[in-house]
Amino acid sequence: MTVLRATRCAHEREGFVFLQDPNRTSAGRAAIAAQLSRSKNQESKISQGWLCIATGGTSGGVKFARHDEQTLSAAVEGLRAHFGLARINGVDVLPPHHVSGLMARVRAAATGGNHVAWSWKRLEAGDVPRLDAREDDWVISLVPTQLQRLLQVPVAVEWLRGLRVIFLGGGPVWPALAEAAARAALPVALSYGMTETAAMVAALRPEEFLAGGRTCGRALPHARITADREGVVRVAGASVFHGYWPEWRGEREFVTEDLGVIDAHGKLEVLGRRDAMIITGGKKVQPAEVEAALRASGEFSEVVVIGVPDGEWGEAVVACFPLMGGRAPETSRAVAALAPHQRPKHYLPLSPWPANAPGKVSRAELRAAARARLAGGG
Repeated sequence: MTVLRATRCAHEREGFVFLQDPNRTSAGRAAIAAQLSRSKNQESKISQGWLCIATGGTSGGVKFARHDEQTLSAAVEGLRAHFGLARINGVDVLPPHHVSGLMARVRAAATGGNHVAWSWKRLEAGDVPRLDAREDDWVISLVPTQLQRLLQVPVAVEWLRGLRVIFLGGGPVWPALAEAAARAALPVALSYGMTETAAMVAALRPEEFLAGGRTCGRALPHARITADREGVVRVAGASVFHGYWPEWRGEREFVTEDLGVIDAHGKLEVLGRRDAMIITGGKKVQPAEVEAALRASGEFSEVVVIGVPDGEWGEAVVACFPLMGGRAPETSRAVAALAPHQRPKHYLPLSPWPANAPGKVSRAELRAAARARLAGGG
């Protein structure tokens, strides 16, 4: 509980502790209030899943994943064993309400390691923390966009090179970024995990990455990862959450929204989302929320929001709409209702509009058209 209080993002309610972003938008706060107004399952045991970590979108999609000492401890031990770490000393630049920021604190506390909370802005500016030279197991967790920016800062690159592991996750890692990190000889561990699994459940070790590996690696000892016939990734193990508050679930397998394959060496390759979720700069964007805001502005008769590969953000939010008279709608009113990471980076009028016979838009054709336009500078 001391670790949770130190985050300054924890709030107690009827025996449960809720960890959430204190800087959410008004829509996000309303969604959380709606969640907390629900009565908890009378049959659930508070000792199982008393820690509720916010996950999901900024409006109606927000949920609280239920964890406790058992799930968090399993995640720590699995990571420690996978990387051969005794004490886990972590430099932390992620927010404490984020599962990766929380786990940086938990890993250090559980293994007797050191935790250094550092400002991301300072690190991005080349102001790196001085670490205890007697400790050689220093690690850091970054999202792809952060690593992309640090690669432009020589002082930060040199500092990163001296760490034991750079955990990289939270969104797609594009090939150019992976190659740049490898050329810089950074000890990157491509990883896979989520709030529902107490962060990391699969990871590629740095030596595998530097040898050319580009998968998410093998499952950590505490987890079992499979892909069903449809390619949907499933995660089982002791770190899997107890359900979304206020419900409680007894099964310890989580069916994700990701598509993937397990290769002959047991390594996971994530192919993408089975839903339309966009992950940009490590943040999740539901296209439906953005589309609703754009339509509500009255400036779009029809609009579809997609994600396209982007060298800085992993994926860029793109709003596509039918070309009408050669003029793009004004968007100032539309974006005012959106959080910064939800706002489209590009607005593309397209003709012909890729609708199939029933009148539904083919997102695959739309994505291909958008990628072609953006690649050509259109």
